[in-house]
Amino acid sequence: MAKVAFLGLGVMGFPMAGHLVKKGGHDVTVYNRTGAKAKEWADKFGGRTAATPKAAAEGQDFVMCCVGNDNDLRSVTIGADGAFAGMKKGATFVDHTTASAEVARELDAAATAAGFKFIDAPVSGGQAGAENGVLTVMCGGKEDAYAAAEPVIAAYARMCKLLGPAGSGQLTKMVNQICIAGLVQGLSEGIHFAKKSGLDVPSVIETISKGAAQSWQMENRYKTMNEDKFDFGFAVEWMRKDLSICIAEARRNGANLPVTALVDQFYAEVEKMGGKRWDTSSLLARLQR
Repeated sequence: MAKVAFLGLGVMGFPMAGHLVKKGGHDVTVYNRTGAKAKEWADKFGGRTAATPKAAAEGQDFVMCCVGNDNDLRSVTIGADGAFAGMKKGATFVDHTTASAEVARELDAAATAAGFKFIDAPVSGGQAGAENGVLTVMCGGKEDAYAAAEPVIAAYARMCKLLGPAGSGQLTKMVNQICIAGLVQGLSEGIHFAKKSGLDVPSVIETISKGAAQSWQMENRYKTMNEDKFDFGFAVEWMRKDLSICIAEARRNGANLPVTALVDQFYAEVEKMGGKRWDTSSLLARLQR
């Protein structure tokens, strides 16, 4: 059992922090910007709440975090009330936010200077993966920091791997989102084409999913896509945030992302259709306008 704090109780953080108690058996303190959410979590899982990130982090072995973006991350880590001000020497900060590699390196340097450890550890698997405790966790940081954190992360992960130094987890998450963007667009076009051709979509998918076209998106999203149901899952506005990080990093490292950039613009069109909170599979809705 470890003493753990969790900062950020959104659709991902709420169940992840719960698994630290239920599956991990850890002593957990939570912080959330909206205090009512923290109280709701504590009432459900029996942990404690803290009024500030600093208070949550004080005396903890591990501090986990899952917030919205770079600015949100800085707001809960840096400053007089930030978690870094409360971290004890030798503790480990694990950031599950999908953010830039730049901010990961910045916070790793600050942690090292202050005498504690930092891991950037964005996740994949969505809300369902968080609720079921089967997330994929992509980590960047020093080997000793990862070795300490991995058994704690295991409470909500089915796959966890160190990919390199600080920032490598975020870069790997960018690869993940780049791949997903192209896959969802391809699946959307395939379903759209099948419908226009008068084919029975379930029969088509049952057949081609046993071959080279198979993907997680196909297996898990084709039914709802075929029924024009997009009101669940990973939201378009979240995907656009992630793709903006990918495109910005590509400008820095010189990578060419023509399909990613195009799909990002397609998602912008979906947003204009009122689909900011639709699932990312709603690229099909754009084709069917």
